[in-house]
Formats: sequence, C-alpha cells, structure tokens
Amino acid sequence: MTETTPPPSPWIKRLPILAIALAAVVGAFTLRDHISFDALAQNREALIAFRDGNFLLASLAFIGAYVVIVAFSLPGATIATLTGGFLFGLFPGVLYNVLGATFGAVAVFLAARAGFGADMAAKLEQKGGAAARLQQGLRENEWSVLLMMRLVPAVPFFLANLIPAFVGTSLFRFAVTTFFGIMPGALVFTSVGAGLGEVFARGETPDLSIIFAPHVLGPILGLAALSALPILVKRFRKGA
Repeated sequence: MTETTPPPSPWIKRLPILAIALAAVVGAFTLRDHISFDALAQNREALIAFRDGNFLLASLAFIGAYVVIVAFSLPGATIATLTGGFLFGLFPGVLYNVLGATFGAVAVFLAARAGFGADMAAKLEQKGGAAARLQQGLRENEWSVLLMMRLVPAVPFFLANLIPAFVGTSLFRFAVTTFFGIMPGALVFTSVGAGLGEVFARGETPDLSIIFAPHVLGPILGLAALSALPILVKRFRKGA
C-alpha cells in the first residue's frame, strides 16, 4: 500500500504575490524619498562615473534594479525610466527600460497566476454569467485588449499585470504585448531622461507633462485605436 503525499498548501503558491503586496506597502512608505528626482540629481556624478568605468555591469545592474522596482511595485518607476535615458541615452536606454519593465511585469503576472489567478479563472469559467462572458471576450481578443491596456494608461500598470493573470491570459501574449505596448511611453520618458544633463545644469526639474502634448498623445491614441480595430471587425462580422 503506497502512501500518497498530501497536496501542498495553497498558501505556499500564494507566498510570492503576498510578498509582492507586502513589499509594495513597505516600499511606499520607506523608499519614496530615496527614489526621487532629487536623489538622482544629487548622485548623478557618481552614477556617471560608475557607468563609464563599468558599462556592462552598470547596464545589468540598472535592468535588475528596474525589474525589482516593477516586480515589487516600488515607487520610482518614472524616475528609473528617466535614469535609463540619463545614463544610457535614448538608445540603449529605451531598450533597458522596456526590458526591465517587461521582466518585472512578467514576474508579477506569474506570481499572481500561481497564487490566485488559475483558481479565479477556473471559478469564473464554471460560474458562468456576465463574468464568464467577459472572460471569454477577453480571451477572444487578447492581443487587442492587452495592447490597449498598455498603450492607454487608463489602467494602472500594476493592475494591468494582475487582471490578465486573473482571467487566464497566455503568458506569451502578455509578455509580447507588454514589451511593445509600453514602448511608445518609454520612448517619450527616455528621451526626456536623455536631456536631463541640461535640466540639471539649469537647476530645473523635467517637464513630464509632455506625454499629454497633442503631438505625443495623438500617435499613442492612434496606436490604441489601431489595436482595437480587430475587435470592431469581429463585432461587425458577427452582426452581419
């Protein structure tokens, strides 16, 4: 007679997402003053010296730090993006920013899916009703919906990592749409960061409202509308 080992406690699977939630709460109170524009301005010479002496190590350290900031939802993602442009220029700065944000988002997605997402997706499917229809609609239009969530910042970045995990989104589609969907915004903020040298010289702070300028916001909204086109085509065909 063979003994069967009991299944692991569901709380074991939930430890990563609970650790992320705890780190986010603690970081919101303890790191707000340490990851700021003033902190970047005060340490810019040391950062530049380290980059010049250890470019590869500085690149890997920056991407790793960005992953940690996003994965644990720590304050300072915008400052990190500016830092990427300041230290590494528009390119490879924008690539480093996008890679760091994507890896961090994937970490949150996997932790949420392992902890709650798989069970929640199964319950929604079994329960039926409006929630199940919404889940099915998201699955049928994953590429378009995920891209729109990234292009239009109506949904906070952290929630945009959780919602797909809760409805059973494909990891591959989540990662690809995150990488390309955040690229336009990252390009704008990285370009602002690349010009921080002059901003520091004038003793000013960068103007981050540029993201809402018509010549910047217009193309981003255009991309969002283009990503929604397949959904409209499907609806039209079903109606026909």
